[in-house]
Amino acid sequence: MRNKGFAFIGDSILRNQLQSMLCILSQVELPLQLYQAELTRSSSWFFPSYNFTLSGIWAPFLLKADLFDNQNGVLTSDIKLHLDKLDENWTKQYYDFDYVMIGGGQWFLRTAIYHEHNKVQGCHYCEGKNLTELGFDYSYRKALSLTFKFITSSSHKPQVMFRTITPSHFEYGKWNEGGYCNRKAPFKETEANLGEFDKIMYEVEMQEFEKASKKGASLTLFDATHLSLLRPDGHPGPYRDYYPFAKDKKAIVQNDCLHWCLPGPIDTWNELISEMLMRG
Repeated sequence: MRNKGFAFIGDSILRNQLQSMLCILSQVELPLQLYQAELTRSSSWFFPSYNFTLSGIWAPFLLKADLFDNQNGVLTSDIKLHLDKLDENWTKQYYDFDYVMIGGGQWFLRTAIYHEHNKVQGCHYCEGKNLTELGFDYSYRKALSLTFKFITSSSHKPQVMFRTITPSHFEYGKWNEGGYCNRKAPFKETEANLGEFDKIMYEVEMQEFEKASKKGASLTLFDATHLSLLRPDGHPGPYRDYYPFAKDKKAIVQNDCLHWCLPGPIDTWNELISEMLMRG
């Protein structure tokens, strides 16, 4: 990795991977934080002895998207998703990297209005808006097709790894309906099955990746789906927030059964890791 650049491009699951890799590499050398973009959740770290840059680029849809959400991902208005345009936040930086891990998935389940050729074409989960329901798989297929086309046709040829969908492990309700995850051991093979939506996404990924791989691109499949499916015990649960059951906290505790092992919202976590790095 000397004189190289490595980027994680996508959603907060990719950011999880960046954070884990950063913790591992910091045991060898403490990196310098080049920047932390609060609103876009992007960050970049530099290891001077190796002239190595490790970056995270926030692009949850990979497509251009008008987002109206806070740091916890809570939406204040419908997402406007442009199905014929990639997110320039990552495409403009793509040429700076030698290795890329890219992926998405979970954000496509959210309410979104689909735009294509400067016109509204339909939506996903937008009841009462008199728009055609096209489904999350429609937009996800568009996103992957356009992303892989960009990668295979680009004159820049980094080693690109595509990470498949990571399923959540909410039980006894959805994330906003009291669902939680308190298991303390991995699933056995016979206990784990993909949910309906995750299965659809995974099938879309396999189909679009197969199309792209036939074009001879430097594109590798990083299939994390089954591995992560077997680990319901690996989530922060209520401890995405510090001392969630303290008396001064709200009565309803939000469980995190999607992300892995790193407690706290991203701004708090960045403060902690910065402090850790300074202390060595």
